[in-house]
Amino acid sequence: MDLNDLTPKKPKGHEIGQDLSTLSEGELLALIETLQGEIARVEAVLGEKQSSRSAAEAAFKS
Repeated sequence: MDLNDLTPKKPKGHEIGQDLSTLSEGELLALIETLQGEIARVEAVLGEKQSSRSAAEAAFKS
């Protein structure tokens, strides 16, 4: 027996394209909050990468 079989599986989060009609109003509001948080997280990482790229481009232009 594999030890992975003994560990409880994490419940899956939202999947893009998932049927939303089965979710309650509260679940939909919670999903919106979760997705907005995820968008903010992605935008922060994107900003960091763009700053790094800009710095690299400036260094090589000199």
